[in-house]
Amino acid sequence: MNAMIIDPKDNVAVAIEPIAAGGAVSYLTPEGEVRLTAAEDITIYHKLATRDIAEGEAVVKYGEHIGVATAPIAKGAHVHIHNVVSPREDRQAKE
Repeated sequence: MNAMIIDPKDNVAVAIEPIAAGGAVSYLTPEGEVRLTAAEDITIYHKLATRDIAEGEAVVKYGEHIGVATAPIAKGAHVHIHNVVSPREDRQAKE
């Protein structure tokens, strides 16, 4: 295993070692081992898509929405700030 999924609802896995483009990715789910191919280099502790994610679709990690895809993300692709925008809480004081 070179990746892990945190929650069964997640559509991203986290690389637990560097993964080269074209390399095998494997992680465990409650249903068993899943294997896919890395579409690009994945840095250790970075996310990769476990399935195709459409532009505008929620990115889910820890079973929670952590962002929205700003472009289509292919299965096995690196998921990071270049293709995801994170929602930000409005922290300005209300008058």
